Amino acid sequence: MNSTILLAFLEFSPTPASMSVAAILLFPIALWAAKSDIAQASGLDKIVVLSNLCFALPLAVFGAEHLAAAKFIAMGVPSYVPWHLFWAYFVGVALLAASLSIATKIEVRWSGLLFGIMLFLFVATLHIPRVYANPRDRIAWAVALRDMSFAGGGWILAGIALREQGHEQRRGQGDSKLITLGRVLIGITAIFYGIENFLHPANVPVVPLEKLMPTWSPAHALIAYVTGAILVVAGAAILFARNTRMAATYLGAWIVLLVVFIYGPILIAALADPGADVKVEGLNYFFDTLLFAGTILALASATPRTD
Repeated sequence: MNSTILLAFLEFSPTPASMSVAAILLFPIALWAAKSDIAQASGLDKIVVLSNLCFALPLAVFGAEHLAAAKFIAMGVPSYVPWHLFWAYFVGVALLAASLSIATKIEVRWSGLLFGIMLFLFVATLHIPRVYANPRDRIAWAVALRDMSFAGGGWILAGIALREQGHEQRRGQGDSKLITLGRVLIGITAIFYGIENFLHPANVPVVPLEKLMPTWSPAHALIAYVTGAILVVAGAAILFARNTRMAATYLGAWIVLLVVFIYGPILIAALADPGADVKVEGLNYFFDTLLFAGTILALASATPRTD
């Protein structure tokens, strides 16, 4: 049995192999960049200071996916846009560059800003037309809001970088506007996701997509309802700027726990499966949820403790 699982792990197709290698290579870089912050933080702030790591790792994974599966991803480019394959590769390189920048905290004011703009363009050209075509499709809404919150996370990181670099003309102006915009987008998304978790407790928690909770997971409904309640309460606090740091910290920490104890085993099972599509799905769900956690933790990091 063990040899069969080992062979399944080794028999990677290029796409899941590239995604896994990207995560493995970037993780020690991001961890090394955050080591001093981790050492100085206490309590749940040790999770908050991992915001850049949680944000950067998924970007590296998705960037590698774009490069390895460019021909497949190019099929999703709108028909009116020329050079489909070029854009698939371009986005892959851009994601890898942004992941390295955010992980090392070098020029994040540009990488965060541009990443947010890119995700906003995805929403405008890909997701909004799908929502408009079928406004009752909850998945289309979930994906559109997900990418808007990711864009907000990028803008928050850019705002933090501007604030830390002390640009006199931008301090308290451009940085606060970016952080406020990101906060509103995250709050709206969290409330929507919380309601969806209540309505669809059989699905995996947090980002309300199609995948069902695995049969081995205990207390399916309890996890969904607790997650839904935390998302709604924290989302409302974030949206209306009431105890934003505390709400974002608790929500981000809860999602990190779910990533480790729910999505982690799902990922391991997927990587042990011989099917490349199953591996890619497991990687996408794991890092998609981790990116949402990184987005929320970035907001916690951007909010003063006095809030």
